[in-house]
Amino acid sequence: MKALLIYPLFPKSFWSFDKAIELAGRKAILPPLGLVTVAALLPQTWDLRLVDRNVEALTEADWDWAELVIFSGMIVQKPDMLAQIREAKRRGKSVAVGGPYATALSHEVIEAGADFRVLDEGEITLPMLVEAIEKGETSGTFRALERPDVGTSPVPRFDLLDLNAYSEMAIQFSRGCPFQCEFCDIIVLYGRKPRTKSPEQLIAELECLYELGWRRSIFMVDDNFIGNKRNVKLMLKALVPWMKEKGYPFTFSTEASVDLANDQEMMDLMTACNFGAVFLGVETPDSDSLKVTQKFQNVRDPLSESIHKIASTGIRVMAGFIIGFDGEKKGAGDRIVQFVEKCSIPTALFSMLQALPDTALWHRLEKENRLLAGKETANIHQTTLMNFVPTRPVEEVAQEYVDAFWNLYDPQKYLDRTYRHYRILGEAPCYNDKSRGPKPKSAKEPFNWHLLKALFIVCWKQGIERETRSTFWIYLIQMFKHNRGGVASYLTVCAQIEHFLEYRQIVKDEIESQIAEVVASRGPETEQPALTARSRIGA
Repeated sequence: MKALLIYPLFPKSFWSFDKAIELAGRKAILPPLGLVTVAALLPQTWDLRLVDRNVEALTEADWDWAELVIFSGMIVQKPDMLAQIREAKRRGKSVAVGGPYATALSHEVIEAGADFRVLDEGEITLPMLVEAIEKGETSGTFRALERPDVGTSPVPRFDLLDLNAYSEMAIQFSRGCPFQCEFCDIIVLYGRKPRTKSPEQLIAELECLYELGWRRSIFMVDDNFIGNKRNVKLMLKALVPWMKEKGYPFTFSTEASVDLANDQEMMDLMTACNFGAVFLGVETPDSDSLKVTQKFQNVRDPLSESIHKIASTGIRVMAGFIIGFDGEKKGAGDRIVQFVEKCSIPTALFSMLQALPDTALWHRLEKENRLLAGKETANIHQTTLMNFVPTRPVEEVAQEYVDAFWNLYDPQKYLDRTYRHYRILGEAPCYNDKSRGPKPKSAKEPFNWHLLKALFIVCWKQGIERETRSTFWIYLIQMFKHNRGGVASYLTVCAQIEHFLEYRQIVKDEIESQIAEVVASRGPETEQPALTARSRIGA
């Protein structure tokens, strides 16, 4: 069987980092870990070919070669995935579709023409697909009645990737999250009992990447890395000597809940393994909104203190924020900006709340008749309005969102808080550990001249062209004095403003255009108050 695995396009978004990636000479941030795992789960006697449309184009030769076409992706990739499914069927190909999008909205991939729906987690459902194909079946839906043991998952087929195309590599240690945030679909897809691989399993994956010549950053894609603290610590304790033996070839980043700050042993183990950054789901500094959305883990300790504690351990903090929670008071956007500035968080993902399919939020809003017709599937990047009726005027929420996004990525404010954050990092004990030194270069990876060009562009734009010119050089000199080991990482984060400056304009234009359409759709009765959930449900 000749199976063509296709990863659909991502739209431009906060996380696409288009300009920053271009500066570094890469084509995408992360590879399709799901598809290379699928490739490892399929019979290794099959001929496999992978095309990530974010880094290369599908060719006529690819289509002609394929007997079976397999798609996987997330909801945000929906437009291109549906288009490519239709194209595959137009060419007479057998199509199988799986992944988070197909699992959440399987009827949509059937309407596009998919023959096989391989839903839930592939360790269970992919063997069902293979068995059906071997029996000569031409269609089917395969679902799992239980959660698989991820300890049975093989080493992903990283060899199918063009490693030079990616800024970071991706691996996974666990699936699932113990919390019950109302808006999150992770617990719907993967459950509330985090399941982990064994330490030996994860190190085998790292060994594979090492042998392939990878020597850059690796993103641990777990949705809550510390969900199973016992098993994570066992893995980290096994990883410490491996990293030391190999000369610290990788730096790691991951996602975790804010209560990471309460576990100093965990943070120390992470820094000992070269974890340099963590993404935290802060959502909002408003405790009432956190309680409404059942994110109780964020109200147990002062958020700002938790963030400072993590950064003081030597782990750079990225954070996610959301506006539009029920009962939210006016000025939420300003409060988020103030919180980000107070905590000196350089990278702050900011979105309007979306009700994702099958989440607790989605079911509640459906019962309250607050989901907007035609928008039940949600759109989870930052250029669309909410897909439900909020409890305050949507225009008010949207304007606060646009203003806050604009302020967060003002070049001077961004540079200021990036510098402040790196000065905090530089005071951490792990930054004085000289034993890690420069990472060994791989013979398979030539010197990246794009990085030299990127350095020149960053210095030119931020140190000469913009109003940041004076502080840019002052901060850089201070970094060499107080955090010399963090200079390369600091400049990388500084470079990300090139993406955010472009993207904040896109956000402003798109959101203001949609608000204008909402206002226009109400007709001439401008004296009527804006529609809110309170007026609709009698609150």
